[in-house]
Amino acid sequence: MLALSGLFAAAFLAATLIPAQSEAVLVALIVAGGHPLWLLLTVATVGNVLGSVVNWVIGRFMMRFAGHPRFPFSETQVARAQGWYGRWGWISLFGAWLPVVGDPLTLAAGLMREPLWRFLIVVTLAKFGRYAALAAITLGAAG
Repeated sequence: MLALSGLFAAAFLAATLIPAQSEAVLVALIVAGGHPLWLLLTVATVGNVLGSVVNWVIGRFMMRFAGHPRFPFSETQVARAQGWYGRWGWISLFGAWLPVVGDPLTLAAGLMREPLWRFLIVVTLAKFGRYAALAAITLGAAG
């Protein structure tokens, strides 16, 4: 149970704006072989998606503080993000698994008021796809 909790925590943190590494934890648990693959993929995906939801919520509600002196983004940066997301829309959420750009992308989705239902579907598919591909590569290399 401790290993699954650690995987969940690593996946959750990796999806937020806090730097973390969930892939190494997943690979280590796959190689160790103590848990069913479907369970590892489920725990990693759920943790990672919930971390992305935190970003969505932050983005969704942060604009109410736009006039505050400590607001982290300039009007120019907000306008740029809105233009970018307006051009690519929800399709860009399939890149939510990507390093460096994936986490800010989920924040931008909240900022642009992407419906949570669609956000959850697309981000879940993207995150699960990444973990499933990683598991396939790991099992292929081990076998």
